Amino acid sequence: MKYTSLPNTDIKVSKICLGSMTWGNQNTEAEGFNQLDYALERGVNFIDTAELYPVPASKETQGRTSTIIGNWLKKNNNRDRVILASKVAGPGDYTAHIRTTGFGGTSIVDAVELELKRLQTDYIDLYQLHWPERHTNTFGVRDFKPSPNDPWSDNFNEVLHKLNKLVQSGKIRAYGISNEKGWGTMRYVEEVRKDHLPKVSTIQNAYSLLNRVFEGDLAEISLRENIGLLAYSPLAFGVLSGKYIDGSADDNARLKLFPRFARYSSAQSTEATQQYLALANDIGISLTTLSLAFVNQRPFVTSNIIGATNLKQLKENIDSVDMKLCEDTLGKINEIHAKIPNPAP
Repeated sequence: MKYTSLPNTDIKVSKICLGSMTWGNQNTEAEGFNQLDYALERGVNFIDTAELYPVPASKETQGRTSTIIGNWLKKNNNRDRVILASKVAGPGDYTAHIRTTGFGGTSIVDAVELELKRLQTDYIDLYQLHWPERHTNTFGVRDFKPSPNDPWSDNFNEVLHKLNKLVQSGKIRAYGISNEKGWGTMRYVEEVRKDHLPKVSTIQNAYSLLNRVFEGDLAEISLRENIGLLAYSPLAFGVLSGKYIDGSADDNARLKLFPRFARYSSAQSTEATQQYLALANDIGISLTTLSLAFVNQRPFVTSNIIGATNLKQLKENIDSVDMKLCEDTLGKINEIHAKIPNPAP
């Protein structure tokens, strides 16, 4: 395993991060335990969860994923061997069953306290704002369009001070943002500098061969402001494994269970995936390995969040850390990207 540090901290994390959002829905607790055991054996020490999980979000299942992780930690008494990341849900119709106050009032503190109980721990290593409070183009929306119903208020400073109090209390060690844009990221940077607060450590955004919009402006911000990308959906909901093209997807595959998750299933995405698959075949590796190795090598990526529903998938995903793509292969990837850029933003 390769390791990096969460920016602006002394927290050492594996280059591969174990995503967990299927545990408690697609995966049972026993299967979650097996994935955690195997990942730890392979040197993965970084686990990402959220109060929202598992997905799809629902009142009936909310919090199950973190409960599974907490039960595993209690069973194995190994909290000191793992780095835990979690997230507080932003506002939205699909999170009204959690709360309707966004990051206002005591919401962040309340969310942390509940998550600590689920995880059965005294502290969370990295705590992230799951998505912005304001209206913006995230979750596959290509262009920003102003909305008359924008819930936004200029509370970046207030939110940072709430997070800083949690750092000072020892309940979290560092904080990050997620599903953010350039403007919001720089607003946090501005407030950090103004009040001499702990720096934002990470940004967790979608990034893959089908979605490289992070490179537009956020990559420069990431490198210049030392905010590391935690790349999620590096396999684009499993599309970049090639299993939906070759027909090998199991009945338990996400897009078979939840076809409404069509972000990476457009005609343009399918065409790009076919071209990346042909490239992988030409160089004798799987499309999964090509896709994950590409993300692993990007200079702004701190850790690559992989998810799996079985141990075979998990092994292949973790193995990708040992694959280094040559300049010729990277050039061919960029040729495909130039022809079909960001088909799934």
